[in-house]
Amino acid sequence: MAERVLVIGGGGREHALAWKLAQSPHVQQVLVAPGNAGTAKNEKISNSAVSVNNHMVLAQYCKDHNVGLVVVGPEVPLAAGVVDDLMAAGVLCFGPSAKAAQLEASKSFSKSFMDRHNIPTARWSSFTDPQDTCRYIRGAEFPALVVKASGLAAGKGVVVARDKDEACQAVLDIMKDKAFGSAGETVVVEELLEGEEVSCLCFSDGVTVSPMPPVQDHKRLLDGDQGPNTGGMGAYCPTPQVSEEVLQEIQTSVLQKTVDGMREEGTPYVGVLYAGLMLTTEGAKVLEFNCRFGDPECQVRSSSLRSLSQVSEMGIQVFHAGTELKEGGGVMTSGGRVLTVTAVRPTLESALRSANEGVAVISFPDAVYRRDIGHRAIAHLSHSRCVSLGGFAGLFDLKAAGFTDPILVSGTDGVGTKLKVAQASGVHGSLGQDLVAMCVNDVLAQGAEPLFFLDYFSCGRLDVRVTSSVIAGIADACQTAGCALLGGETAEMPGVYGPGEYDLAGFCVGAVERGAVLPRLRDITEGDLLIGIALSGLHSNGFSLVRQILQRSGLRLDSPAPFGRPGQTVGEALLTPTKIYSRLLHPILRSGAVKACAHITGGGLLENIPRVLPPELAAELDACRWRMPAVFWWLQQEGGLSLDEMSRTFNCGLGAVLVVSKPEAQRVLRLLQDQEEAWIVGSLAHRPPGAAAVLIRNLERSLKDSPSRSPDTSALQNEAHHGEQASRQRTRVAVLISGTGTNLQALMEQAKKPWSSAEIVLVISNRPAVAGLKRAALAGIQTRVVDHKLCGSRAEFDGTIDKVLEELGVELVCLAGFMRILTGNFIKKWSGECQKTLILSEEVDAGAIVVQEAVPILVTDTEDSLSERIREAEHRAFPAALELVCSGAAKLRDDGRIVWSHSAQG
Repeated sequence: MAERVLVIGGGGREHALAWKLAQSPHVQQVLVAPGNAGTAKNEKISNSAVSVNNHMVLAQYCKDHNVGLVVVGPEVPLAAGVVDDLMAAGVLCFGPSAKAAQLEASKSFSKSFMDRHNIPTARWSSFTDPQDTCRYIRGAEFPALVVKASGLAAGKGVVVARDKDEACQAVLDIMKDKAFGSAGETVVVEELLEGEEVSCLCFSDGVTVSPMPPVQDHKRLLDGDQGPNTGGMGAYCPTPQVSEEVLQEIQTSVLQKTVDGMREEGTPYVGVLYAGLMLTTEGAKVLEFNCRFGDPECQVRSSSLRSLSQVSEMGIQVFHAGTELKEGGGVMTSGGRVLTVTAVRPTLESALRSANEGVAVISFPDAVYRRDIGHRAIAHLSHSRCVSLGGFAGLFDLKAAGFTDPILVSGTDGVGTKLKVAQASGVHGSLGQDLVAMCVNDVLAQGAEPLFFLDYFSCGRLDVRVTSSVIAGIADACQTAGCALLGGETAEMPGVYGPGEYDLAGFCVGAVERGAVLPRLRDITEGDLLIGIALSGLHSNGFSLVRQILQRSGLRLDSPAPFGRPGQTVGEALLTPTKIYSRLLHPILRSGAVKACAHITGGGLLENIPRVLPPELAAELDACRWRMPAVFWWLQQEGGLSLDEMSRTFNCGLGAVLVVSKPEAQRVLRLLQDQEEAWIVGSLAHRPPGAAAVLIRNLERSLKDSPSRSPDTSALQNEAHHGEQASRQRTRVAVLISGTGTNLQALMEQAKKPWSSAEIVLVISNRPAVAGLKRAALAGIQTRVVDHKLCGSRAEFDGTIDKVLEELGVELVCLAGFMRILTGNFIKKWSGECQKTLILSEEVDAGAIVVQEAVPILVTDTEDSLSERIREAEHRAFPAALELVCSGAAKLRDDGRIVWSHSAQG
């Protein structure tokens, strides 16, 4: 009789394990406790409500239900001894004992074990006192910048600091503020290792090891390895960076040594051993051990995938994690990591492309995902495909890139007279991104994936410092764009260029499957919507005119800029590099939702949008629908330019424009807005004979109402006043919470709007590990825990909060479900000393009213329905009040009353 198997856990890893076990003909049924929506009802897989924390109950359940094997997914049950207890009760269980699981459960034990058995790892020390820890960090002869909570912290208890101050702050967060609870009572401080990070897993019977192919995880929340650490945002396998020789060395010097050492110490290791490694110049060194399959590493380990989900027609697999079933059917998210989309293809590039296509067709509120999973492997493969420097040409293996029936797309461009601004400013590195962006974005507009790039740098006399800066910028930009820097030419031509002068040209080649070429002119119809994507500034067009206007204005490149960010010079603002849209747009273009893509370059809106439209259709744009950077208003006023000149020369705030159908518009917009500002800016209409191809309404109004423009351009002629013409700044806001942070979510959504006057820079909680802190961290907002239980008095508690607020330059304090009463001194300071502070009162639930909303009580109301409507009203009112205070529309008088500006009345 086939076995019944129980999988313990409820994440994507456990869904993957259950799915793979169910494929075995030896398995009759797979039970998952507690499971998720993906494992609830699926052929041989179903969920179980048995308690996994009570091991006696669990053992009896296994006997009653003829469970022949228990597979443990997460680390917590392993550390709690579930394997020991089940095996003692006669139930077969896969996983290490509690004593063996110390390799993960205690970082201090793990590091000591590696030292005892000569297993390569970073230099380290462990501490229980924060002062001793910080002294060690500041005095270490190596960069002691990795701070780890010694106990289990769900894969998130590691801080990789940028400097010693940040490392010491991490120590205080972990040990004093209890950011990871009791897991941080002991802290391990390690040397910061540099190199490629990979994960190597193996099966062990306690004596031998059987390695699996290496995997690379991506811990950071956002593309480019930015944002806070997570449990893992994606992975790929195998990793081309790990050669067979290196893998053999890892098996011998790390995996086998660990199993041998555990057996020698009387604790045989049976189960899956996971080694997180850094490939340094001195060889592979262990960063950490885990005593189970990783998540999401487990999801990419399957060798064959079958369709299961709403995107099964693409041949990909979706594993559920943070999902649950609704009453009456349907699936809803339950927070955290929600889904893992996986694909298996002949090449890494094609697998990544398929997975991204799957992600692009899934959407739900507040979804966050990375588009650059595997970027290090792509860079490695791209480098390995190139001939060595000094060869006559570069080679690229198109078949290995995973295309079936490709069309090659090429684009070439330069950066125009933006070069002159860079040369005059002595700032050269950003031109590399301009060059790559101009070429890559053109290729992208045809629906193609950029594959490789070549550059041409010419000068009169080679300046190594300048040339290196430009070429390094090109290399970095190619990595951002996801294409290989295949080669280039550096030409020194005395007499052709003057001193300090040089020129640049770039050439990009991409590929697109024959059926996915853009624009799809036959599909574009009247009523289709236009989505505009934000830019970073002028990009790289119109600089001959810009330089003329600049000269007439009397401004110098080192003058304070009357546009751009506060503190920028004119030169810095003008040299803001062109945005590269490939990682943002390519997954969306591949999904088929976009009919056309126009890159807005030379010729502006009037000449670029018609290039992707059928002749019988015209684009009607409303300039009030997108954010207009202040530089365009300044150029029009200083240059005396007509609206036609503006829209024919400059991009006027839009870097690219997409054509989509009405049904697809909102979904595409949400996907874009996860990473970038984007707006529905217009639609397509019938174009009568002789009519203009592009009509832009409200352009003059949008230029004048640009939210960041300087209101008085006449003052720009006077150098003495340039520093006073700073752009409008958003108010820096801190939100104090105590729990789930539902009000916080409403405030964060308000602050994300491009026209908002608020910027949430900090979230403070008086309780550790609450859901609101997680919401903030996922949004990339700094968080702090100031635990009132650890403070000797209310004054000490308030003083600690006040110090954190001051350190981060907070101007406005919002209390969103903050369940502590603040002292009078705190209230007086934050209500009186600053002009832009939340209106607080020393009395509970008192003070001036900024916004209020009536909530009717219905005859049919229950307690739940009324509470829900009150919450909805609160989530509307609180963000509205935030906006009124941040914008200065509502101010507090000395007598505690509200003063309204004229624009806010009525």
